[in-house]
Order: sequence, then structure tokens, then C-alpha cells
Amino acid sequence: MAGRVSLPPGLLDEWELTADGEPWTGFHASVVPVTTADGEPAALKVGLHDNEHLALQHWHGRGAVRLLRADPGRGLLLLERLPGPDLADHWDVEACEVVAGLYRDLHRPAVPQLRRLSSYAGEVAAALVDLSRDVPLPPRLVQQAGLLAARFAADPATDGTLVHTDLHYGNVLAAHRAPWLAIDPKPLSGDPHYEVAPLLWNRYDELSGRVRDGLRARFHAAVDAGGLDEHRARDWVVVRAMDLARQRLADPPGTPRRTPTPALLTMCVSIAKAVQD
Repeated sequence: MAGRVSLPPGLLDEWELTADGEPWTGFHASVVPVTTADGEPAALKVGLHDNEHLALQHWHGRGAVRLLRADPGRGLLLLERLPGPDLADHWDVEACEVVAGLYRDLHRPAVPQLRRLSSYAGEVAAALVDLSRDVPLPPRLVQQAGLLAARFAADPATDGTLVHTDLHYGNVLAAHRAPWLAIDPKPLSGDPHYEVAPLLWNRYDELSGRVRDGLRARFHAAVDAGGLDEHRARDWVVVRAMDLARQRLADPPGTPRRTPTPALLTMCVSIAKAVQD
């Protein structure tokens, strides 16, 4: 959405930038269209995710938006400006193929500063074990996800690859120098098979009337286009779907939500079941 953005005093002069359009404000960051001293269009992002700049530096524009300058201490990134659009209006199965087609460029050896996915998997396993049986989730799926997460936490293959972790239809934009480029990474040192789940829960409402078949079509499109192992990708989807449900149940009352809790829990269960049918 368009809105006002508070920039550090003097930043535009310091970085020799000129504001060039209406700012855009999201949930976690804002983007100000700017022009550089060389007359090139760029995007000034205010409010970066931890280590986002490290991933963008490591990719160096291959498969992802190019990083022009960074000041992580002030939460600032200067990025090449991508014209868009994103993949939100593309046929979902084709869009999954496009996203998974970026995996080969993005999945490279991780930089050492990134958090390891195995550490997070261990936390998820413990949290799912502690989840009350009174929550509105099938105990079998919760137990299965907890066991899988514990297995991933102990698996050396869970770490070592730079993964985006939030690669979905809205985080891939059309570009001039490549057909599509990724934006907004939340990087980990992880496992490429961890990437698939966001393609299933984003644009979920479009699957009304064909949920199971629609989810499976997306899943297999991503697995095939990304050259992934189906079983490992499936297991990560189960873990991530149940963990998403767990996180929602742990939200403090009054937390802003795009999707009502009952609908989100139903979605998570449907995803975990569909990839295993």
C-alpha cells in the first residue's frame, strides 16, 4: 500500500539519491522508488530482515534482485528496481514452475553467518511435542511433524545450502535482465527441500472446490521443476504446515491476522494431508 516512509535524516543526500515516485509500505518494510546519481532507477528498502543483505550479496544478482548498497545497522538496502509484475495473476501451476526454476541459481553453498535450519528444526520438534492435545489439530499430524522435525534436526543434509525460505508468487518479480528474479529473502543455511511449502499456502483460497488436487498439482510442479526429492520435500511440507498452525495458536490475543485462525488451521491440515495422499 502507498504511504509515508520515515527515512534517516539526510539519507537521500548521503547516498546521492532522488525520490522518484510514491513509497510502498508493507507489513515489515517500506520501499521508496529512487534514482541514483547515475540516473538509474533503484529501490530504497527500509526495514530489512536479519541477514537479507548477506543472501543478496552472495547471489550477486543471479536469480535475485541485485543489491547496490546496504547499511544493515540502519535497516537499509538499495536495490535495483524491478518493473514487475509478480506471479500473483499467473496460473498457479505454471507459477510454481517459474519459482522452482529459480532454485538452481539461488541454492548455493551458504555463507557461515546464517542461522542453521537444523537448529530451527530442533526448536520446532520440541514445540510440537509440547503442544497440548486439546488444540484443534489432528494429534497424528502433530506427532508426525514433530518426529520429522527431530529427524531433520539430526540430519547433516539439513544445513549447508543458502535457502530463501519465503519464495512464493509475490516474492518473484519480472525483470529486464532476466525473466524473473526473487526478492525479500529470509535466508537460512538449510535444505533446498524446505522451499516448497509457501507455494502451497499462498493463494490457497483459489483452490476452493479442488483443494487436494490443486495442492498436489502445485507440489509436483515445484518438485519436478526444482529437481527435488519428492519424499524429502513432502516431509518438509508436513513440518512447515504444522509449525505454521502451531505459531498461529501461540499468537497473543489481538495479533493482526490476514486469515482467521480456524481457516488457517484448516488450510495447514489440508496441506499436510494432501501431499501424503
